[in-house]
Amino acid sequence: METNDKQIAEEKQEYRNQLATVTDDGKRKWVYPKKPSGKFYNARTILSFFLLAFLIIVPFIKVNGHQFLLFDFLNRNFILFGIPFGPHDFHLFVLAMISIIVFVILFTVVFGRIFCGWACPQTIFMEMVFRKIEYWIEGDAKDQRKLDAEEWNSKKLFKKGLKNVVFFIIAFFIAHIFLSYIISMDKVISIITQPPSAHLSGFVAIIAFSLIFYWVFSFFREQACTIVCPYGRLQGVLLDQDSLVIAYDYKRGEPRGKLKKGDESSSKGDCIDCGLCVDVCPTGIDIRNGIQLECVNCTACIDACDAVMEKINKPKNLVRYDSLNGIENKTKLRFTPRMMLYSVILVVLISVLGYLLSVRTDYSVNILRTPGMLFQEQPNGKVSNVYDLNIVNKTFNETAVKLKLENPATGELKLVGKDITLKSQEIVETKFLVMLDKSNLKKMNTPIEIGVYDGDKLIKKVKTSFLGPVEKNEQK
Repeated sequence: METNDKQIAEEKQEYRNQLATVTDDGKRKWVYPKKPSGKFYNARTILSFFLLAFLIIVPFIKVNGHQFLLFDFLNRNFILFGIPFGPHDFHLFVLAMISIIVFVILFTVVFGRIFCGWACPQTIFMEMVFRKIEYWIEGDAKDQRKLDAEEWNSKKLFKKGLKNVVFFIIAFFIAHIFLSYIISMDKVISIITQPPSAHLSGFVAIIAFSLIFYWVFSFFREQACTIVCPYGRLQGVLLDQDSLVIAYDYKRGEPRGKLKKGDESSSKGDCIDCGLCVDVCPTGIDIRNGIQLECVNCTACIDACDAVMEKINKPKNLVRYDSLNGIENKTKLRFTPRMMLYSVILVVLISVLGYLLSVRTDYSVNILRTPGMLFQEQPNGKVSNVYDLNIVNKTFNETAVKLKLENPATGELKLVGKDITLKSQEIVETKFLVMLDKSNLKKMNTPIEIGVYDGDKLIKKVKTSFLGPVEKNEQK
């Protein structure tokens, strides 16, 4: 009796009840992934080189004297592509975060977890930096198992010592780069070049982050993806039958069977059950079991399977990028109503965010006549009004603000108090007087225009009204 394809695909579901890297009694299984090779691995290596270069170089890039990217969460100051955003732009930050979340949802619905395998910093550092060093020092998976099983000797002590020293040096470097995005590269350089006592908190932060990164990449490893990161668990909600994932073509591969010389039985599938797709997996799963939360879409199983298919003269892509409908029904990737809905929402959010950014100014200026106060009669036939000024400096530069009465030009403007100097991200509230000749007031509310300047550079012109007395016959 032939086994039904669906029964084969659904049998042995025990793997869904536990993590691949945890034993039945709750202990951790250490993963020794075999060194991958192939076109996808080469492509990921090239992409990783550019992403790492971008990560390292960007903190040194400055625009108008400020870092190109900065995420100062402690002071709520951010610089995105040279544009400063402070606490006063919190609504823009929230809207940007919502747009990013919707983008992640849409991207996952269509392309699955491709970000995890190709662009996630955890994957790039683990697989393209630390794992490569481990292969270089300790050898491939077989050599690593043998080394760990050995009693401690000079060779093992040297290799383990060298690996951990190199790992900590790299983690130390990553900590500096990481902090440069939070406190700025200038402050990081200051911490490096000055005694620890001068920047004790910064020095402690660098050491703490160095130890954290060292621990994550030396010991925690794939568990950062399978235990800590929530993205894998969201797959059950975000993915559907049309999402692009790394999938095993069970229709073509089953039933599995070891390849024997001279055995060309048509009852067997293309999978020869060599286990290489499992051997190269950095999270220790068997892709042939179907979509699993541990899969980070690193493509190592695709490269391993394609190499085997080449050797046995079978078509490649037994494991490939495809949708579940593509495997089951041979359907091509299509744009579903859910994808369309997410796309519309994303376009609306980006449009609103783009508009708000386009109308955003470096300064927020509000001028209002002081509530509850009428005009004041002054000597020499003059009348004055008191105004409230509220100005926000959204830039990271100190600004000396000057006020000028633009219209009418015959009037006079006086600040109440000292000159206005705005520090970075500072809000200043002050008052000033506008005095006009009583003879020039033809009606109770006279339109006036006030210019706000940064030195000689006009920041904004504000139109308001001037309240004054008029003769009775003029009122009529």
